[in-house]
Amino acid sequence: MPSRPLSTTTTTAGSGTPAPDREQPRQRVIEAAADLLAREGRDAVTTRAVAVAAGLQPPAIYRLFGDKDGLLEAVAEHGFTQFLAAKHVDPAPLDPLEDLRAGWDLAVEFGLDNPALYSLMYSEPTQPTSAAFQAGMEILRGRIRRLAVGGWLRVDEELATMIIHATGRGAVLTWLSLPEDRRDPALLTTLRESMVAAVTHQEPAVRSAGPAGAARALRAALPDQTTLSPAEQQLLREWLDRLASDNRQA
Repeated sequence: MPSRPLSTTTTTAGSGTPAPDREQPRQRVIEAAADLLAREGRDAVTTRAVAVAAGLQPPAIYRLFGDKDGLLEAVAEHGFTQFLAAKHVDPAPLDPLEDLRAGWDLAVEFGLDNPALYSLMYSEPTQPTSAAFQAGMEILRGRIRRLAVGGWLRVDEELATMIIHATGRGAVLTWLSLPEDRRDPALLTTLRESMVAAVTHQEPAVRSAGPAGAARALRAALPDQTTLSPAEQQLLREWLDRLASDNRQA
């Protein structure tokens, strides 16, 4: 069951003392819905059941969220926020490949620990506009950028982002779709290592004689340099893109 965040409380006028019975209704409803979802599944998350669990009248749900779909989108955003809070960001990992593995494992573990919430998170239209989802993707892109700068990246950064995200999501949803007696942990390990092999080199490519890895590393570092004009930077990026695409499958 997902951990429940601290509730937002108001204070009694003039006393400065928290009044737990006056929590913000919206957050209380979201937490009640998330709890129902975790315990009883998506079908249990009805406006009436959530209102009862939150100590409100059903019309309050519609005032706060518009309709049930709006409530589910808010619960999905709540899930992305929880996942973001669990992320650990090391700005300078000693081993960038192990850092990549650890980030992938964390995402998969969150999905396996919160199956109903995870399924909701990736089925609601809130995902592309979720601030927490986008913040989490920025953390992933940061990991990928460090791999690129170090010469580890086998493919371009955008493709690496898609592969890592897709394999993690696919691993969770596949695992959850299997009967419990067919859930082999080797599936998760194999998918993770296949992901690592698909997006990275075993050794930094910039140490080799080939130009593709060096081009990717230099392209990743370009935002930090200021000696070239914008037009020169654009031209250099075009050249590096061509070099980086050479022997991409090697």
